[in-house]
Amino acid sequence: MLRLALILGLLSAVGPFAIDMYLPALPAIATDLGATEAAVQVTLTAYFLAFGVAQLIYGPMADATGRKKPLLIGLMIFAAGSVGATFAGDITALTGWRFVQGLGGAALMVVPRAVIRDRYTGTEATKLMAMIMLVISVSPMLAPLAGAGVIAVADWRAIFVVLLLASGLSIALLTFALEETLAPESRQTPRLAPMLAGAKRLLSDPVFMALTFVGGFGMASFFVFIASASFVYTSEFGLSPTGFSIAFAVNAIGFFGASQVAAPLGARIGIGRLVRIGVTGFCLATLTLACIALAGLASFPVIVAGLLIGNAFLGLVIPTTMVLALDDHGDIAGLASSLGGTLQMLAGGLMITATGPFFDGTALPMLLAIALCGLLAAGLCWAVLAKDRTVEA
Repeated sequence: MLRLALILGLLSAVGPFAIDMYLPALPAIATDLGATEAAVQVTLTAYFLAFGVAQLIYGPMADATGRKKPLLIGLMIFAAGSVGATFAGDITALTGWRFVQGLGGAALMVVPRAVIRDRYTGTEATKLMAMIMLVISVSPMLAPLAGAGVIAVADWRAIFVVLLLASGLSIALLTFALEETLAPESRQTPRLAPMLAGAKRLLSDPVFMALTFVGGFGMASFFVFIASASFVYTSEFGLSPTGFSIAFAVNAIGFFGASQVAAPLGARIGIGRLVRIGVTGFCLATLTLACIALAGLASFPVIVAGLLIGNAFLGLVIPTTMVLALDDHGDIAGLASSLGGTLQMLAGGLMITATGPFFDGTALPMLLAIALCGLLAAGLCWAVLAKDRTVEA
């Protein structure tokens, strides 16, 4: 399990790395390309939306051709987007190439989930997902620092050169280190009628949809933070790119630290109960922080501490909702993973778009948007999941 977790974690980290390494450069990109902060945020939204929609393609492809082929195709598309972004001449071109990157990076999100479902279910799958997230945790902790280091010695375009190299190394890892996990006799030809029937089955399953969007609103809160924090931390609190990167890493520690105890806690008290505890704690933590901000008391240390606590609760939610959502749909794990991933990424991208007009470079709009995500996740969790006994396992 450890070897598989390491391989899948490294592959899965490429997509988040493309986001996190890029964050310290957002103010520099706005200055260099003569773009507004809102326009630069759109480059993130474009990545998220492409990342979400493309999962609808990779999931069925993974069910039909096996798991390795869509991963290879995704990495090649991601590499092409990295080349284009390196030479982008204006913010519109950069947005377009970030969209291409998202199209490729989507494979690295959806297919590893299906690989996990090929081998494990329940608590064992949660344990593997948590191990993968431990590997992915390198991204939010080190990627911003790496990005700050790159722009300290070069400019923001060099970040995409590094991402190109990362995609090349991932192709080598995929080719030589990951074995195929979907046997030929288990593969399903992607036909429209079965896909529509599978999608209808998933969309009409209230537990699948609730789990998907509980995790989706949790992820959306992090997307809002990603899109806003570099501007807030550098302009309102005067942090350098390196200082922002360190603060960003501290906020990520809570999430990935808690994700490592999700499996043993789930085995002890039940995964469904763990989800409800995590969502409730996340909601209360983010609401408290938003109220502190409304009272004018949200200093930089308070914000970092509050987000650390909120993200720790969120670390109990994301891996468990992913696993539970797929548990009853093993025969269409690729489609279920891709549809769930698409809905979650769309929720995140739309949340950035909806809250963007209210962003003024200060912490208050960011914290209110994060608290809104917490409220939506908690409301959905207690309205649907608390009443369904199948989520007690």
